[in-house]
Amino acid sequence: MRVNDSATHTTAPPLPSFGNGLRWGLLGVAAFSLTVPLTRLAVADEGLTPLFAGAGRAVVAALLAAAALALTRQALPRGRQWLRVAVVSAGVVIGFPVLTSLALTTATATHSAVVIALLPAATATAVVLRTRERPGPLFWGTVALGAVAALGFSILSGGGALGALAFDPLLFGAVLAAAAGYAEGGLLSRELGAWQTISWALVLASPVMVALTAWTAVHEPPTASPTQWAAFAYLAVVSMYLGFFAWYRGLAIGPPARVAQIQLTQPVMTVGWAALLLGEALTPMVVLGGAAVLLCATLAVRTRSRS
Repeated sequence: MRVNDSATHTTAPPLPSFGNGLRWGLLGVAAFSLTVPLTRLAVADEGLTPLFAGAGRAVVAALLAAAALALTRQALPRGRQWLRVAVVSAGVVIGFPVLTSLALTTATATHSAVVIALLPAATATAVVLRTRERPGPLFWGTVALGAVAALGFSILSGGGALGALAFDPLLFGAVLAAAAGYAEGGLLSRELGAWQTISWALVLASPVMVALTAWTAVHEPPTASPTQWAAFAYLAVVSMYLGFFAWYRGLAIGPPARVAQIQLTQPVMTVGWAALLLGEALTPMVVLGGAAVLLCATLAVRTRSRS
């Protein structure tokens, strides 16, 4: 991004930083890398319904966020900032958690990790569109190639086009939602602060998420095991809240294009956690599909960084 982009210009004082943007970004990615395997664990064997796992975690995180905002007496967002907070809410508080929870009732964590490997390129694309950057044809070519690679993996590993329709549209939707939330949240963090941005997003979405959680708890009471409740606790406290402290702070400190590259390590970490925690095997299709999607995402992020 350029410093004179309207989306990144702010009169707020710079955030005091510990380390640099790359370190904060890596910490956030490490926290997020457990999200898919633990969501799969939480919804396995109908312990937690997908809607409860996706919405309930946001309710817990919103309680923490409201307490933090109140105790520190944070100023309210102003004017159009509320619209931008709403974009973050729709993307990372509502869209990604709910869609991935629904998909992971049938999809494996390793399969999901490969499809979600599109997220770095999708986030870079969202930032390009949001800030009106003008990257070259190579960027758009690699983004398109990455989407084709992910779609091809989805069809081949899902038993054909009809098999892929079972859960991969939910995963692709989750990628788009998260990309929009990551991009807008990273820009907004320069004005509101990193943890303040995700906190306001959680609070804004809380009425919807409370209603969804209450509805699903009444109609399908959770019957989770202690292990599944522990997974839910991590999703609520770390994946839904504390991880964004580091991730948005890293994007705010920047440089955003370089920090976004760290996200390329997340699918690798996720596949490793899936093998360790869930016992999922690495098939040749997963390895080849993941390598193809990651290669395209790497090229997309790096070509945008150079431009």
